[in-house]
Amino acid sequence: MPTSVLDTINYRAGEIILYPGIPGPKDGLYRVRSGLVRLQSVDEEGNALTLRFVRPGEFFGEETLSGTERAYFAEAATDTRIDTLSPALLSPEETQQLTVHLVTALAQTYKTIQRLTGQRLKNRIAAALLELSQTPAAFREPGGRMGVRATHDEIASAVGSVRETVTKVIGELSREGYIRSGYGKLMLQNLEGLEDLAQQAA
Repeated sequence: MPTSVLDTINYRAGEIILYPGIPGPKDGLYRVRSGLVRLQSVDEEGNALTLRFVRPGEFFGEETLSGTERAYFAEAATDTRIDTLSPALLSPEETQQLTVHLVTALAQTYKTIQRLTGQRLKNRIAAALLELSQTPAAFREPGGRMGVRATHDEIASAVGSVRETVTKVIGELSREGYIRSGYGKLMLQNLEGLEDLAQQAA
């Protein structure tokens, strides 16, 4: 085990790992060993917005490096295993990995903002489903069909909308043959079509 790893903790899907606020002395830097973590902000009315997903090998909790206030919740989107790291004990390789991660996360933030301001909801949902298909939330049916485990609330958080509206658009995507909706999961019936939708601007 690398010397920078202080502890490894298991979280069940839905458990909160970090809360908003100023990092305390016990807070460290976190790296996903397995599973998927969702970082999301919640406004005063309870509306959630997914900022990004953290995949295996990626980091979160970077604000402990600067002591700045954390503005998000970190939630286990699937059963997840997390390494708590000491920033002072990171190896040169880990430091380089962290730097690459921060650059990638910033680029993802720019892309998210662009989607929220420049795409219709239908296109944002297609993009969100494709992103989830590249994470541990994805699975395949025996016949090989790709699916993602996500509720309508979780999709709404990922695209900056509300569940009621997302449910209507998911119904539209289902009728058009792009997806098939099930309980807590969505099957991606037409990946090429979803990719085309995800690239379209408003």
